[in-house]
Amino acid sequence: MAENSNLGAIVKDGVIQDTSASQLSLSKDKKAEKSNSLDKDAFLQLLVAQMKYQDPMEPTDNTAYISQLATFSQLEEMQNMTAGMSLQRASGLVGEEVICKVTNKSTGNTEYAQGIVDYVVYENNKAYVSVNDSLYSVDDVYQVMEKGYSEAYELARKFVSAIQSLPDADHLTAEYDEALTVLRETYDAMNDYQRQFIDKGFVEQLEALEAKMRTLKGE
Repeated sequence: MAENSNLGAIVKDGVIQDTSASQLSLSKDKKAEKSNSLDKDAFLQLLVAQMKYQDPMEPTDNTAYISQLATFSQLEEMQNMTAGMSLQRASGLVGEEVICKVTNKSTGNTEYAQGIVDYVVYENNKAYVSVNDSLYSVDDVYQVMEKGYSEAYELARKFVSAIQSLPDADHLTAEYDEALTVLRETYDAMNDYQRQFIDKGFVEQLEALEAKMRTLKGE
């Protein structure tokens, strides 16, 4: 399947996909970029106007112009430094699992996109990360997940679901012996990080069921 992504849309098989959240992220950055450009232009225009309309009898000291130009240079240097840091940060996120937080332009609701950063796109000193085939500004990266988060979360979800599918201790029968054995083996195989995702109450429920099963088996 042919897939092409650009800064305005994600295209699959010649069809533009709906990426409202990421589109807003890109739109926001373009507006900010335009705003920064106007600020710099306004600074230069102000300086030119000051030189053009100065009193010829009392011209402004050259030192003042040099000082203003220095201020302008410092402004550009800070903007370039910020852009460089943004690009570096984005590059470091490739392969990481992140959550991006944006506002949907259609509904006004806050939306979250979670996934692995596949690659980074650079345009006009702006960095965008690709998450689930959509592009988001690096500034929209709300959280970087710990290694193994998704695996631990999914493992805990399945464990809790299995516990909840069992009858309570008063209605437990011998036919659930194998299921309890699998649950115990699954829990014992988890590391400490993975176990943190399971509420203590579900572990106690498993222990209570195991105790009842031992009674049923006459152990």
